[in-house]
Amino acid sequence: MKKNGNINVQTENIFPIIKQFLYSDHEIFLRELVSNAVDATQKLKTLKTVGELNTDINKLRVEVILNKEEKTITIRDNGIGMTSEEVDKYINQIAFSGAEEFVNKYKDADKKNSIIGHFGLGFYSAFMVAKEVEIISKSQTPKSKPVRWVCDGSPKFTMEEVKKKTKGTDVVLHIAEDSLDFLEEGKISKILNKYCKFLPVEIKFGTKKEKIDDPKGTKDDKGNIIKIDKEFDNIINNTKPAWTKKPSNLKEEHYKEFYKELYPMEFNDPLFHIHLNVDFPFNLTGILYFPKLKNNLEVQKNKINLYSNQVFITDNVENIVPEFLTLLHGVIDSPDIPLNVSRSYLQADGNVKKISSHITKKVADKLSRMFKKDRKDFEKKWDDVKVFIEYGMLTEQKFFEKAKDFSLYKNTENNYYTFKEFTEKIKEIQKNKEGKTIILYTNDPKEQHSFVKTATDKGYEVLELGGPLMSHLISKLESENNDYQFARVDADIIDKLIEKEESSISKLSEKEQEKLKKIFEESIDKEKFNVQIQNMSVTDSPLLITQSEFMRRMKEQQQLSGGGMQMFGSMPESYNLSVNANHELTSKILNEKTKKKRTKLINQLLDLGLLSQGLLKGEKLTEFISRSVSLIK
Repeated sequence: MKKNGNINVQTENIFPIIKQFLYSDHEIFLRELVSNAVDATQKLKTLKTVGELNTDINKLRVEVILNKEEKTITIRDNGIGMTSEEVDKYINQIAFSGAEEFVNKYKDADKKNSIIGHFGLGFYSAFMVAKEVEIISKSQTPKSKPVRWVCDGSPKFTMEEVKKKTKGTDVVLHIAEDSLDFLEEGKISKILNKYCKFLPVEIKFGTKKEKIDDPKGTKDDKGNIIKIDKEFDNIINNTKPAWTKKPSNLKEEHYKEFYKELYPMEFNDPLFHIHLNVDFPFNLTGILYFPKLKNNLEVQKNKINLYSNQVFITDNVENIVPEFLTLLHGVIDSPDIPLNVSRSYLQADGNVKKISSHITKKVADKLSRMFKKDRKDFEKKWDDVKVFIEYGMLTEQKFFEKAKDFSLYKNTENNYYTFKEFTEKIKEIQKNKEGKTIILYTNDPKEQHSFVKTATDKGYEVLELGGPLMSHLISKLESENNDYQFARVDADIIDKLIEKEESSISKLSEKEQEKLKKIFEESIDKEKFNVQIQNMSVTDSPLLITQSEFMRRMKEQQQLSGGGMQMFGSMPESYNLSVNANHELTSKILNEKTKKKRTKLINQLLDLGLLSQGLLKGEKLTEFISRSVSLIK
């Protein structure tokens, strides 16, 4: 019996709406149709489990068939199938979801047989690439007649009885002229690998040839059994990925193997992993890996894949997990995360918030256990994970509170401390006259060696604090600990950084100091350098060039993320020029009769100061070298 009719929709423009607005990426049609086919096989398994199906189930499989000559793509399954009544109900009534009805009916059935029921209008995504779609289906229901449904993208359809030997459903897409690129085998293979790589039912796409030993035992001249080509079904997916298994059934090598499966181009093993396995009050499984992080944060992001019942959804999880967790790699699978919704909806969703909090806690607990269990091993891994931990401390207050106990800080002697341990060690010796404990640090021990040495010679401890986030983290730590203040060792002379009650005595009178300052100001760029006459030790350098901690930190923060005050990013560089009043060379400059000689000495000292800070470059460096040679002669 042939039936013509109209699909029950609210508007005749439903298909253009689907094509243009429902899905932003046309390749999504294959995910939706293959997911529906998998859903059909899962329904069959569920019926068998609850005793509503008496017949034997053959090997369940979904097949994607490409026919370039006929310009068709067929998605075939041997699942539950549909009667004509069911086609009319689930296909012709767009507002009704068969999957949802099925889930509600069998929600207490064997949970191992997951049901994909989240995709709503998924079938109609076929019209994004097809000018005509056929459904040929035979239900598992006894004595049911096979049915063929055809639609050309308008609300009109044709439905009739046909002959079909096997039970299950074929969805045949007649590809439109503007979508013929989807008939390329390479493109379809790429889409299947992206969206269907871990579906719970075998997905076949064509065949592949592999070399095997000749079954006949034929040998070559050297006595070795020859290899022959054998054709196998090309199964594109792993139906039981690691995250669907119990952690107790997996060993360390299994986790590493799965990591390579996820990221075949990643050559470094992950540092460690976290296995997620929650079924109340929400469903969440997954495996998260800690990679070896580089300094470029943006490069590291978007390596967590979100799945829903093993169907790939997206690799952008920034609205589902806290921002710092996007630096991790791995898989999150949850049917409780709403799909195809706005960012604001995701942020407000109760389950999403719970999942986010749970993952954050699991990560923090894992790091804490590692620190307590084997601190030495944790210290070895620190340089590889510190960017991640620092990012978390900056962006998540709850993580910050937990991380305080295992976040490490290394001094220039390669000793590691927690913040509490370090501040306890230095709180007396590095306390200034105002009662604040000054935490000295360097971001480059080699480049700032002279400053570091000056500090350590006085018995002070210096931390190595480098990396793109450190400037922000320092400000965060200062705001949380009012009794402590950070200062980079090259931000000023050491006696100014940790100013004590006692002060050094100057060999120069006030009048001589004023004269010396004027001499230097006449020989340098006053807009770039602020001249300060300082009472330092006779063994200290005659001249030091420094940049204030505040100015430099604001600039660093602004460069990284636009944070701090925007004005600092555009302000010209300015430095403090500290002249040692007690050094013999400054006395020589002060007593020099000719301006030419004074200027030459000042320029030489200035260039030495610039050189120590890595600021002497180009023409100025060439001039310095030439001048230095002439002084030696």
